[in-house]
Amino acid sequence: MSTATEQHTGHDDHAHEESHGASDKQYVIIALILAALTAIEVSTYYIDFGPLFMPTLFVLMIVKFVIVVSYFMHLKFDNKLFSYLFYTGLILAILVYCGALATFKFFLQKG
Repeated sequence: MSTATEQHTGHDDHAHEESHGASDKQYVIIALILAALTAIEVSTYYIDFGPLFMPTLFVLMIVKFVIVVSYFMHLKFDNKLFSYLFYTGLILAILVYCGALATFKFFLQKG
């Protein structure tokens, strides 16, 4: 027997919720992946990565950003326009950060 809401909207809200997001088990797995990536980020402080230090942090940052916005912000299940907006923001943030780092390196070498 369906409820009045289901009859009014013409669909089951539970089915809609399932198709528009990850399951609880998937969220736990994603949280564990994010925790592991964070542990790797923290380990870069204690382990000498040499010249791979910054590229490693950049890659980890990008992977974590994509995972968080895809699943926890539901962009994976929404209109692609929203994804393009978020990824454009990510690219702009990376470019600004690289520019800032290049500026610091430039001034440190001259001084």
